Amino acid sequence: MESGNDNEEPSVMIIVGRAWLVKGGESTRVHVLLVAPDDDSAVRAALEALAREGYVEAELDQIGEMEGMPDEEPHASAYQGAMEGEIAIVTLD
Repeated sequence: MESGNDNEEPSVMIIVGRAWLVKGGESTRVHVLLVAPDDDSAVRAALEALAREGYVEAELDQIGEMEGMPDEEPHASAYQGAMEGEIAIVTLD
């Protein structure tokens, strides 16, 4: 009997939303990439990472699993960072 798939790479989750550096100010679109055991843990970790980066407010709209490494930057580097245990925040203009 096998207990889990040790050979499987962890799934990288992406959380899409907006964040504010100043309450009531202009929002920044953010994509947060990370590895977490479940959606709730991922959201909690994403909010903590945004707070550490100085964001005072965040509105997270969507969460999902990425289907492999993206081809383009900055998401490719963020994906690699997430695979290494980091929480990567990509900001979009």
